Amino acid sequence: MPSPEEVRDGQRAAWARLSAGWEKWDSVIMDQLGPVGTAMIERLDVAEDQQHLDIASGTGEPGLSIARLSPRGRVVLTDLSAEMLDVAARRAAAQGIGNVETKVCSADDLPFADASFDSVSVRFGYMFFPDMPKATSEFARVLKPGGRLAASVWVSPEQNPWTSIAMQAIATETELPPPAPGAPTMFRCAAPGYIAALYEEAGLHEIAEWNVPLELVTDSPDQYWAMISEHVSLAVAALQKVDGPARDRIRAHAIANVTPFLSDGKIRVPGLARCIVGTKPDLR
Repeated sequence: MPSPEEVRDGQRAAWARLSAGWEKWDSVIMDQLGPVGTAMIERLDVAEDQQHLDIASGTGEPGLSIARLSPRGRVVLTDLSAEMLDVAARRAAAQGIGNVETKVCSADDLPFADASFDSVSVRFGYMFFPDMPKATSEFARVLKPGGRLAASVWVSPEQNPWTSIAMQAIATETELPPPAPGAPTMFRCAAPGYIAALYEEAGLHEIAEWNVPLELVTDSPDQYWAMISEHVSLAVAALQKVDGPARDRIRAHAIANVTPFLSDGKIRVPGLARCIVGTKPDLR
C-alpha cells in the first residue's frame, strides 16, 4: 500500500498532466458541475466580507463564484497541483475577480492559523485525500466558531452514466483492476453518511446531506468522447495502456452507448452528486 506522501506525489503529477484538458473543456465542465457548486454555496451563508477557503480547487470553483458574492472578502484557492491553480488564476483574471489568491498545499496539512475562515468548500476533492479524517480535522481547525464546511462527492457509478459509459467501453479492451480497499478513487465516498461521519468525528454539528442531480451536455457523441478522454483522470490513465487500434474500438463503443442520450440536438448524460454541510460549534 503506497504511503500518503506517495499517493500525493502521484496525484500531483496526474493533475498536472490533466490541467490542459480541464482548461480546454472549461465551459462544458463548469456547466456540468455548476448545480453542485450552487447547492453548496446556498448552505454557506456567504457574506459580503466572507473569508473563505476552497480546498482541491482545481480550476477555481466554487471558490470563484464565492469571491463574486463577497466583494469585500477574501477567497483562498488551494490544490496539490500548481498547474491547476494556474488555470484558476487565469479564469479569475478573465472574469475580473481580484479578491482571490492561490496556495499550493495538501488538504491534511493546511498552512493557515486556527479559526482563519468563515467557510470552507471541498467540491469533489474528498475521495482523493489519502487521510480523510486528518483533512477533515484540518478543515474544522481553520474554521471560525459558527463557520460552515460544505463538500460534495459522487454517488454510485450506476447513477453517473456520464462516466460509467466511458469506463465500460475502456474495460472492453483492457483490464481495470479494482482499487485497493480505502484507496483514493472517484466513488470512494459514495455511501450515504460516509462524509457526515467524518464531520462528526471532527466535532462539527448541524450536519445535513442531500443529493443533487446534474447532467453532462455536449454537442455530439464525438464531443462527449473527446472531452471524457482528455479530462477524466480514470479514463486518461486507462487509455495510456492501450494502442491506437484499441483506442479506436473503445471510442466507437463509447459513442454507440452514449448516442441514445441524444435530446434536443444535444447529448445529455445524467449524473448524481451528494452534498454535505456541517457547522463548527460556537462555544462562546
